Amino acid sequence: MSKEYVNIKIPRELLHEIEKRVNESQGEFKDAQEYIEFVLTEVVKEDEEEETAYTPEEEEEIKKRLRQLGYI
Repeated sequence: MSKEYVNIKIPRELLHEIEKRVNESQGEFKDAQEYIEFVLTEVVKEDEEEETAYTPEEEEEIKKRLRQLGYI
């Protein structure tokens, strides 16, 4: 299944900075588009991980342990 892409606009100066990073990446990224896609994917994953750090059950278990240790 192929990805569907859309166009976005970024300041030209930012693109030049990204292109510098691509050139310094020693072949890790083939172009600015690949770099930008990687960075955005990482940011989104990071946000999702923060939102689901612990389940409600895990939070209760943590609170229980903290109470037993006298912290709360």
